[in-house]
Amino acid sequence: MTAVESRPAGVLGTSTGKRPWGARVKAFVALTKPRIIELLLITTVPVMFLAQQGVPDLKLVLATCLGGYLSAGGANALNMYIDRDIDALMDRTSQRPLVTGMVSPREGLVFGLILAVVSTLWFGLLVNWLSAWLSLGALLFYVVVYTMILKRRTAQNIVWGGIAGCMPVLIGWSAVTDSVSWAALILFLVIFFWTPPHYWPLSMKVKDDYARVGVPMLPVIAGNKVVARQIVLYSWVMVGVSLLLQPLGYTGWFYTAVALATGGWWLWEAHALQARARAGETGGRLKEMRLFHWSITYVSLLFVAVAVDPFLR
Repeated sequence: MTAVESRPAGVLGTSTGKRPWGARVKAFVALTKPRIIELLLITTVPVMFLAQQGVPDLKLVLATCLGGYLSAGGANALNMYIDRDIDALMDRTSQRPLVTGMVSPREGLVFGLILAVVSTLWFGLLVNWLSAWLSLGALLFYVVVYTMILKRRTAQNIVWGGIAGCMPVLIGWSAVTDSVSWAALILFLVIFFWTPPHYWPLSMKVKDDYARVGVPMLPVIAGNKVVARQIVLYSWVMVGVSLLLQPLGYTGWFYTAVALATGGWWLWEAHALQARARAGETGGRLKEMRLFHWSITYVSLLFVAVAVDPFLR
């Protein structure tokens, strides 16, 4: 029996004919996963300030942000279309529009494909074609490599699948300079090494959901001690990479101070999680969500420092 066949009758694929117009609009917006896109834009805009070494053209910033929203929204909609079978069985995703029937699978597929095409043309015509191809590459990587190939096959899914979430850094830089530099690649690597220790604590919290649908997230196939050790390892590499910008001449004292302070606190939280895992704590006593919430604050503060630093050098 497949995941879709095992769902309760009448949940997935409910008729959309009599749904209120406002609720339908809200459902299509939900397909784009706006909260995730907010995080992507937090890494895009500050990089534009660093690339410009000041204030970039505000029209360019708006065009880049809107293009990024459309592209990431298309990727997220296609992700929900592909994963609608397992979403129906997971508590965390059971209210997504394609599961509740607020949006039909065909509508979700068409919506995602339209956003993919429109976003690529938007970037190419209003920003530049390098940014357009980077954006399209991120979308295809997330949908094909992560969602269709890696997610249900390997515990390394979030490690390599996270590359798609690193691309906004390159897009922000290329939007300003029509090129990619070492500074952009360093920040790309910061997000690459940030993604697993950001997501694994959440996966530890909801591992029963992933186990139920056969998705081999690391916390599903490994114990808390192993996951915590990997979190600490990736955290140290992430903080080390974040400190490379200053010696290479891309940032000054302000960014470095923020990177040291926020990175130091991150490492404190990562090691604290490891200590609790070694002590055999489970459930609420593991407090894994502390690191998850801090990870969002960390990346926000670090990239704000990226934007502010050029004005203080």
